[in-house]
Amino acid sequence: MKKEIHPDYHFITVQMNDGSTFQTRSTYGAEGETLVLDIDPTTHPAWTGGGQQLLDRGGRVSRFNKKYGFTSG
Repeated sequence: MKKEIHPDYHFITVQMNDGSTFQTRSTYGAEGETLVLDIDPTTHPAWTGGGQQLLDRGGRVSRFNKKYGFTSG
């Protein structure tokens, strides 16, 4: 590996929304820093299977459903 062209790869602490933490290696920040997550796998609907809402802006979804014969509800 060439010297001085790669970022420093070190241990950091990652803090989840529920307060739990774990250590990993990263190029984020400096050695020993804590990365506090805004969105993590314990709260994001993509991982939790939470309720996804479909916003109908300007009736686009309604027009699509009407055009292709889908019923709402």
